[in-house]
Amino acid sequence: MTTQTTSRIDITPAASAVIDTLRQRNGPLMFHQSGGCCDGSSPMCFAEGDFRIGPSDVRLGQIDGCDFWMSDDQFEYWKHTHLTIDVTPGRGASFSLEIPMGVRFMIRSRLFTEAEYASLPPVERGV
Repeated sequence: MTTQTTSRIDITPAASAVIDTLRQRNGPLMFHQSGGCCDGSSPMCFAEGDFRIGPSDVRLGQIDGCDFWMSDDQFEYWKHTHLTIDVTPGRGASFSLEIPMGVRFMIRSRLFTEAEYASLPPVERGV
């Protein structure tokens, strides 16, 4: 019998299509969940390495081949929550790469079930 782990983060097909376009234009990408600065708490997409990850950041996993990070403090609020990255029409007020396309990434969330929470992998810490 194998033990299945639960993903902390997923992505919609529409968001995946935007990532594919951004990757063609910018190369490898990464995400960091905004902590409320520029655009509320929107996921922000950057060219890999354009946002500095530090010891106070945690990696939740990957979406469409892109690492997804958030601050440890914010993770404390979201650790019981499954996140799905989606995209919606409109311009956000952030530095995220999708903004010139007239769309912005957004989070859809739900609480984990007890079984899902028990099977979560640990998060990775930044350096």
